[in-house]
Amino acid sequence: MMQYCDKAVDLSRHEIEELQVERLRRTVERAQATEAYRDRLNQIRPSEITDPADVRGLPLTSKKQLREGMPYDFLAVPATEVVRMHYSSGTTGLATAVYHTRDDVHRWARCVARGMLAVGVGCEDVFQNMMGYGLFTGGLGFHYASELIGCMTIPASSGGTRRQIHLMQSFDSTVLHIIPSYALRILHICAEDDLNPHEAFSVRSIFVGGEPHSEQLRRRIEEGFGARVFNCYGLSEMAGPGVAMECPEQTGLHICEDHYLAEIIDPQTLEPVEPGEPGELVLTTLTREAMPLIRYRTRDIAHLLPGKCPCGSSHIRVSRIEGRTDDMLVVRGVNVYPIQVERALLDIDEVGSNYLINLDRPEDLDRMTVAVELTQHAFTDEMRRLNALQERIERRLHGELDISVEVELHEPGGLPVADGKAVRVIDNREQEL
Repeated sequence: MMQYCDKAVDLSRHEIEELQVERLRRTVERAQATEAYRDRLNQIRPSEITDPADVRGLPLTSKKQLREGMPYDFLAVPATEVVRMHYSSGTTGLATAVYHTRDDVHRWARCVARGMLAVGVGCEDVFQNMMGYGLFTGGLGFHYASELIGCMTIPASSGGTRRQIHLMQSFDSTVLHIIPSYALRILHICAEDDLNPHEAFSVRSIFVGGEPHSEQLRRRIEEGFGARVFNCYGLSEMAGPGVAMECPEQTGLHICEDHYLAEIIDPQTLEPVEPGEPGELVLTTLTREAMPLIRYRTRDIAHLLPGKCPCGSSHIRVSRIEGRTDDMLVVRGVNVYPIQVERALLDIDEVGSNYLINLDRPEDLDRMTVAVELTQHAFTDEMRRLNALQERIERRLHGELDISVEVELHEPGGLPVADGKAVRVIDNREQEL
């Protein structure tokens, strides 16, 4: 069987930028035909765009504007040309629709396939897709990419953990796509069932995405499965997963720059940040037909990585997502991101696979409590050692967050789990006002 090949991965820096200018002009033309952009872009002449940096002269697009434009203000083609509609999860507000033409779907699959091919996935692999199917974009993007490459594709979807384990064992799955927190859930069930993943599974590559996660969490998954774990970034508004993916170097995620133009801005001033500085990732679609989006504010905090990747690709790299502007918690005047808590906790060997941040406001003063599952071995320690461990975790969190935190220790499996994105924060402060 002939292996799918993506020649765009070998484009030079100059070729990428030439292509971006050409496609940005076309994107502006498409957007000018929409109800949402018609007035906002009526002074823009696409022919005057001569450099990718000219995108900064175009207006930003927010999630709020997408919601206000529901259902069809951002649609750039006749409805008869739309072959697919996805719906964003709506976890931070009203869900929004995203439309695709037939060519949009094909390009999306090619972006994901590019990342899979980069880490060695081929037609001989068995790909088990543990992401949800349906309105959520996570499952279908990888599904079509896997079939494009020629893998045997198992559309397992999410949940049914012991069924997932059975499928991995029965069909010798070699490649997985999974939410990071759910990967830990599978490892937890394996431990309960006295099953050694290194011996029971044939998995060698795992793609993770769908929620921010720390490097420590990635390493735990790698150690647990005995496989390499690669970050994948995407969002429904851009099509879904495949906007950026890691190569074997694991030194940042390569953006598919022939399809997306990336910027990093200060979320407060909306001005570009200095090269290498963190800020809000802003993306412009370059090849979307049904729903072109210009300078879309993703709300994801990241930074662009300088220099060329050792893998040789000229497509720029973005860091792992360091948090979201709407995930930021303000606790006693200090900005806290949940991923900081995860990073601190997973530095401690005795901490297990689950945690939960609880916020309340007794006597008008913010209180942050972190419930932490321990490993089975740690939980069986005598009370004196558990007390010392609790104090050590509280000190580690204080050092990371610069605020005092109360820690509750729980046995393995003692906290709620989710088959989808993990719930990491319960904020009761507004209810107490």
